[in-house]
Amino acid sequence: MTTGTRLSALDASFVHLEKAGARMHVASVTIFDGPTPAYDELREHIESRLHLVPRFRQRLAEVPFEQGRPVWIDDPHFNLRYHLRHAGLPAPGSEEQLKNLAGRLFAQSLDRTKPLWEMWLVTNLFDERFALIAKSHQALVDGISAVDITTVLFDAEPDVAPGSPPERAWAARPLPSKAQLLSDALIERATRPGELARTARALVRTPRQFLNETRDRLQAMGALTFAGLSPAPPTPLNVKPGPHRRYTWVDAELAELQAIKTSLSGTVNDAVLAIVAGALGRFLRHRGVDTEDLVLRALVPVSIRADSGQGALGNEVAPIWASLPVGLEDPVAQYTVVRDELAQSWQNSSQAVGARTLTELADFAPPTIMSQAARLQQRQRSFNLVVTNVPGPQFPLYLLGRRLRSLYPVFPLTANHALGVAVMSYDGRLGFGLLGDYDTLPDLDLLAAQLRDSIDALVDGASAYDRRARRRAKVRNKPPASSPA
Repeated sequence: MTTGTRLSALDASFVHLEKAGARMHVASVTIFDGPTPAYDELREHIESRLHLVPRFRQRLAEVPFEQGRPVWIDDPHFNLRYHLRHAGLPAPGSEEQLKNLAGRLFAQSLDRTKPLWEMWLVTNLFDERFALIAKSHQALVDGISAVDITTVLFDAEPDVAPGSPPERAWAARPLPSKAQLLSDALIERATRPGELARTARALVRTPRQFLNETRDRLQAMGALTFAGLSPAPPTPLNVKPGPHRRYTWVDAELAELQAIKTSLSGTVNDAVLAIVAGALGRFLRHRGVDTEDLVLRALVPVSIRADSGQGALGNEVAPIWASLPVGLEDPVAQYTVVRDELAQSWQNSSQAVGARTLTELADFAPPTIMSQAARLQQRQRSFNLVVTNVPGPQFPLYLLGRRLRSLYPVFPLTANHALGVAVMSYDGRLGFGLLGDYDTLPDLDLLAAQLRDSIDALVDGASAYDRRARRRAKVRNKPPASSPA
C-alpha cells in the first residue's frame, strides 16, 4: 500500500458500529497524588512521547464507494492542544463530581476527522490530587495494547528526566487522493500478499495435516458460533441505550481475589466473573426480577495477540461466552459454577481456536458485508453484558513525578446493552469500572455498592471454605486414640 495502513476487519467493524450510533471508545480515569501539573507542562511531556505512538497523529480516510476498509493516514492539521483538554471541578472536587464529569465525557463521540483520542486534565480534586480522563477509539487500541501505550506516557520511576522531542521534527506525509485510496484498495484485493503467503504455507503441509487442521478449525468454529447464537435471557439491562452515560467504580485488593482463587482453586478471572454474578443477582432481585434458575451470559473479550505482537496497536481480541449464575445466592456455589464452565471451555480450546479462525476469516469479507454484519451483531441478543478483565502493571507508575494512585477502565456500550463492566489490575489493586445508560440505570451507585458486597461475601465464603478444609484435613491426619488398658 502507498497510502497508509488499512484497518483490520475487526477494527473496521468497530467503526461501523459507531456509525450506527454506538460510542466505540475505550477509556480510563486515572487519579494521581501530588500537585496538579501546569497544562503546558503536561502538553510538552505528551509531545515528547508522541513519536513513540505515531498512530496518535493519524486519522482515518474512507475508501470511495466502500471498496476497502478505512486507512490510517497522517493528519496534516494535527494540533495537540485540541486533543489535550483542561477541566476544573468546583473546589474541593469530590469523587462524585469526577464520576459525573467522566460520564458526560464518555457519552460524547470522537471526531472522525481527527486522530481518534482525547485527554482531559482535571484539576481541583479532593485531597490535593488531580485526574486524567482519557479515551481512544477501539479501532486504535484494545485492552492489552492500551497497557503498553500507558507505559509510554507514564514512568516507572518518579525522578525520570523530562523527555524531549526527536531531533527531526514530525512532518505529515501528503494526503492521498480519493483515486489513490480506491486504486490501493482494488489492487490489494486482487493481490493480497499476506493471504498468498498463507496459502503457500498451507500447500507445503501434507494432505493429512491440512485435512486434520481444517476439520479441527471447522469444529471449533461450530462450537463458538453455537455458543454465541442462542439468545440470552431478557433482563432490565438489555435495552437500547440512549445518548447519555453514568459512570462509577469500585476498588478491590488483588490479594483478596488471589486468596479466593487459592482457597477455591481457579483463577482471578473466575473470581471477577463470580463477583459480577453475585452483584447482578442482588441488583436484579432488588429490581423485582425473579432470578430463580436465572443464568446470564457475559461476553468476555480475550486477547489472542502473540507475545511478539505486544505493543502493537489495533485489536487482536476474540469473544468467549461465560455463564453468570445470578440465581444462586451462595457466593462459593456461584464461583464453582463459573470456574468449572470456564475451565471446560479452555480445556477444549474450542472457543479460543474458533475465535481466532473467525477473526482471520473476517479479513476476507468485503467491507460492505462487514458493515452489515456489525449492524446485525448490534441487534442480536446473544449476551447480556460485556465483562473485560485486563492485567495491568503491578508496580507504581508516575506522571511528571506524581504517583498514579488509582486506575479505572471503561468499555463501551452497544445496542441492547445498558451496562458494561471493565476491570483492570494495577499495583496490587483492582479497579471495577461500571458504565451504564443514564436513563436505564439511575441506580448505578446501588449496583456499585452491591458489587462491593459481592466481593466481601466471596472473600468470607472462600475463607470459611478454607477453614473447613483445614479442619477436615486435621481430622484425617489425627492419629487414632489408644485403646484403654
